[in-house]
Amino acid sequence: MFKTLRSYIFWSHERGSLHYDVMVTLILLFIFVTPRFINYHDRPKFQLPSQIMVENDGSGELIYQVRAADVVSSERGGKDEDTRIRRALRRLIEPIAGDVYIERYEALTGAEGQVSGYRVWAHR
Repeated sequence: MFKTLRSYIFWSHERGSLHYDVMVTLILLFIFVTPRFINYHDRPKFQLPSQIMVENDGSGELIYQVRAADVVSSERGGKDEDTRIRRALRRLIEPIAGDVYIERYEALTGAEGQVSGYRVWAHR
């Protein structure tokens, strides 16, 4: 019994033998069955701070649309308005697009004239 257990630990059986097939079967069972019973916490967690819409303008350029509430809540400070908005937009878009340069943006206004979101042209 000890000799058999030792041969399993040191993998000393030839390929195609009964013991080799048993070891391979046990490994495959471990790989495919244990995730159903053990939570390995290996699923990626995406926690994006905003709902960002991405659209193609037809020429291959991507335009990002961001809600104004997310821009206001993500960046505060005494900087000038344009710099503050650009930094906030970049911080919101980077988890999706990677390192980007914001070429320009435009404010989207609602029915009452208040800013409801921003359209952003950003490039890598």
